[in-house]
Amino acid sequence: MEVKQVIAGTLGVIFLTGTLVWAAPRDPRVNHRQVHQQQRIGQGVKNDSLTKGEVKRLEKGQLRIQREETRFKSDGTLTNKERAKLQHDQNVQSKSIYKQKHDNQNRK
Repeated sequence: MEVKQVIAGTLGVIFLTGTLVWAAPRDPRVNHRQVHQQQRIGQGVKNDSLTKGEVKRLEKGQLRIQREETRFKSDGTLTNKERAKLQHDQNVQSKSIYKQKHDNQNRK
């Protein structure tokens, strides 16, 4: 049952990401990375390399970046400084996804 909940949560975030894409103009590079990182989390769920707690933390990080981007875009533009901050946050998140997927903790 837990796997179904995690998959449902992952799909929910992917759907939310897709919905937010249409809600405001966005930076396509930031969006593409968000989708790709979400897919990596989904792969970790599918191959049991991520525990439930790890998935929860990674999903929370993805949502935080998404909200940050929305906040940055609220004035209609994404400045170079804001874009750099988003890229930094995505780099940190990417490293976290990698570490969590490759540690010795498994679902099984």
